[in-house]
Amino acid sequence: MDMSVKGWIHSVESFGTVDGPGIRYVLFVQGCPLKCLYCHNPDTWSVYDDKQKNKAGSDCVMKSGKLTDSETIVNDILSYKGYIKTGGVTISGGEPLMQPEFVLDIVKRCKENGIHTAIDTSGCIAVSRSKAAIDEADLILLDIKSLDNEQAIKLTGSSNANTLATLDYCEKINKKVWIRHVLLPGWTLDSRRLKALAEYLKAYKCVEIVELLPFHKMGEFKWKELGLNYTLSETKEPSLKEIEQAKNIFIKEGISVTLPG
Repeated sequence: MDMSVKGWIHSVESFGTVDGPGIRYVLFVQGCPLKCLYCHNPDTWSVYDDKQKNKAGSDCVMKSGKLTDSETIVNDILSYKGYIKTGGVTISGGEPLMQPEFVLDIVKRCKENGIHTAIDTSGCIAVSRSKAAIDEADLILLDIKSLDNEQAIKLTGSSNANTLATLDYCEKINKKVWIRHVLLPGWTLDSRRLKALAEYLKAYKCVEIVELLPFHKMGEFKWKELGLNYTLSETKEPSLKEIEQAKNIFIKEGISVTLPG
């Protein structure tokens, strides 16, 4: 193995059960270019200190998070190998593919040790940068924020073009994909939008499962702690009936659906 690759991480969950198949070691990587209105980890957004953000290379200082390296991370993963043997490792964020070389090296080292790997991504990074890591991973958890580009921009601050291109690339290389989609009342929790998404996804052979994630406000306190304006305070979480109706839309299109828990 070549020299270890340095990277910024936010935190680790050593016994994850909702980020891919089986029991998983989940690595949350620091940094994300999106600003999703419902984000429950806004503390993962910042990559550089405000005073340093316009400088390049080694002059940049992380505002939050921890600088580490791929060898250190994988050594820690291996200490849990007995616990995650039915699952594996999921690299999440933030947006992990903002640090593609770091993620790629972790994935390679895990595979050398027989550990299943998944990358949980919004797909917002251009395929030209992300494809090496995507090629190497066993599974991609692709979070489609909205199929409607105009809504995606309002919801995240960014176009969905790279996300859909990432899905196309996964289809091209026959990479296993689990789609993740947040059910946000007043936004994505809409029967017409959900039907359009289901019809769009059924053409993709690479898509194994769609995970519908009901909107929640567990991260609202973080927004307040960071001095950010949380605009969804008055938005109610989806009812069980609404969640079931959303699930049935995908099932009618022949798509396997899972819900958290």
